Amino acid sequence: MADSKKKKQRQINIELDESIAQGIYSNLAIINHSVSEFVVDFITIMPGIPKSKVKSRIILTPQHAKRFLKALSDNVKRFENTHGEIKDYEQPPIPLNFGPTGEA
Repeated sequence: MADSKKKKQRQINIELDESIAQGIYSNLAIINHSVSEFVVDFITIMPGIPKSKVKSRIILTPQHAKRFLKALSDNVKRFENTHGEIKDYEQPPIPLNFGPTGEA
């Protein structure tokens, strides 16, 4: 009985709103960190359009960032085992302009 009670306590009910379920396409992620958090900005860059906006920002604790890295790595390995190696094509560097620039 104690075992089934522990299982019930570990369950988490997670809801997914319809607007969030649609997802946001991203082809660029910029990651910054401080001593207390990792900040991941997801951006969509379109060819021929010189300006882009951050579409989503996720802030993680260092511990959660490490767990996320492991989970993502495990999923990429499973994907590649099923579908073959994901090719990483060389891309030209993207000049980034984040936020205001200093002026005299």
